[in-house]
Amino acid sequence: MANQADTPLLTALKACAQQAEAVFYAPGHKRGQGSPVALVDLVGRSLLQADLPELPALDNLFAPTGVIQAAQDLAAEAFGARQTWFLANGSTAGMIAAILATCPPGRKLILPRNCHQSAIAGLILSGALPLFVTPAYDPTSDLVGGLTATAVAEALHHHPDAAAILLLAPTYQGISTDVRAIAELAHAHSIPLLVDEAHGPHFGFHPDLPPAALACGADLSVQSTHKVLSALSQAAMLHLNSDRIDPHRIQSALQLVQSTSPNYILLASLDAARQQIATEGHSLMQRTLDLAQALRSRLQTLPYLTLLQPNAPPFRSPGFSHLDPTRLTIITPSLGLSGFALDTWLQERGVTAELPTQHHLTFILSLGNTQADCDRLYQALSQFKLETSTWKLQTSVKAGFNKDPGMSDTGWVNPVPTVQPFPLSPREVYFGPQTVVPIAAAIGRISAEWVCPYPPGIPVLLPGEQITETAVECLQQVLNQGGVITGCRDPHLQTLTVAAIA
Repeated sequence: MANQADTPLLTALKACAQQAEAVFYAPGHKRGQGSPVALVDLVGRSLLQADLPELPALDNLFAPTGVIQAAQDLAAEAFGARQTWFLANGSTAGMIAAILATCPPGRKLILPRNCHQSAIAGLILSGALPLFVTPAYDPTSDLVGGLTATAVAEALHHHPDAAAILLLAPTYQGISTDVRAIAELAHAHSIPLLVDEAHGPHFGFHPDLPPAALACGADLSVQSTHKVLSALSQAAMLHLNSDRIDPHRIQSALQLVQSTSPNYILLASLDAARQQIATEGHSLMQRTLDLAQALRSRLQTLPYLTLLQPNAPPFRSPGFSHLDPTRLTIITPSLGLSGFALDTWLQERGVTAELPTQHHLTFILSLGNTQADCDRLYQALSQFKLETSTWKLQTSVKAGFNKDPGMSDTGWVNPVPTVQPFPLSPREVYFGPQTVVPIAAAIGRISAEWVCPYPPGIPVLLPGEQITETAVECLQQVLNQGGVITGCRDPHLQTLTVAAIA
């Protein structure tokens, strides 16, 4: 067994950065010698000295045989995979590669309608046909869960020729579904289960956390190691734990979506984050869980706050199998304001959340949080009732608190059918003729762009999907309440781009 205390890539990068030599290779700043003073003042000379290219001692991400291969092998062992790939383009690159490797043009992919936009990019690039399945939805908390085994079984019954199943587990709020049951369904049909586990790289390192996707039988998972572990932003991993997917196809697909000049500091941060969680994971997660539980208990003493709880009604129904206890979500309508407004209010008091939505505000607690962070959040919220009487909310931020029963926390429109047919595939629309029309005239047309509040990057409209009045109203509410819309030509939503079909 390898020594998880080792950091082969990090160690090699440090040695190269400290080596005295005449530099005649990229990048142009030459190990910081030509960097702007302002940048040196911000990040320091040592970081710039470590910004190195594919030197012989540093291996090659696309054909690893040295320290990158050794670091990836250690990661595979730590996370319970047969093979692991480091990603310098985030989980987005991993999800696209997973779809490219498993879903040829014209084949069907079963996936949740609340998937991340990276899955849509994968559909466009691969030419696969989406079978969007309605995830579980709880109207009481207005939260979306995961796909249920029943819904997946129905999709497979009607579409036995599906090439793969893709799950989102956990969601941004830390909600997971029964991955094991869905893995069994996938394997009974001899197809792989792919899991977007961007928010779950810490699963599996403490018994009080939800089980990791690979441990539940998933064939492949993609994790944003930077989101809750200690890697740098944009650093992620793809894990393969099955012979149902050809690893050479994964490697080939990653070459299509990753830079040929990956940042070695990002890659080394993955090596360091793996070493940390592999050697100290239980104690670090215990400390994080203790902080989260103590904060949750304190906030529960504030009678005007409603928190998402693991023992609440949603978690007694399919699609709501687990709640990550390190995620804390405030359900905001009872406060008389949106999640966007509460986020603004807290930022003015020195507290910044991870995800504001129309009806929720979600906080990530991780191994980097301190007791002082938790104290500051509690102190701010404990003053909420006293201070909001004099805090003047802007009308545009207060508007639209009466939620449409078809809206979810992400602004995603909750559809009725289990499997949603699309008039055109995302690829057909993306590469086909398009036209721009006033937003009122777009209702009933086929969307040619993905339009989504960001974060979390879950589209309200997808290429190939029919535009509904409900979807347009949802997007306008997000803008009115201070949210940001991405993915569309017109961020003010005066117009939409639609498919130019007869």
